[in-house]
Amino acid sequence: MNNALKTLLTPQDVADRLGVSTTTLSTWRCTKRYPLAYVKVGRLVRYRITDVEAFEMARLQEVAANDNQAPRASPCLLRRGQ
Repeated sequence: MNNALKTLLTPQDVADRLGVSTTTLSTWRCTKRYPLAYVKVGRLVRYRITDVEAFEMARLQEVAANDNQAPRASPCLLRRGQ
């Protein structure tokens, strides 16, 4: 198998890597909610590892130097009363 085929991931591979379901990936593809590129081969969907890595890097949240304080509760959790 050549290197190009080895770098193609199945939706299950990507879902496991990102911590979401394959249904979520399907929804993202249909609604174009996130710019995660994919390859269509007939009815099969595959993802290039380079595109998945770029997607992860684009969403990387860096901690600012002055954010070394104790973590605070998320505003989302506070609104729910948790």
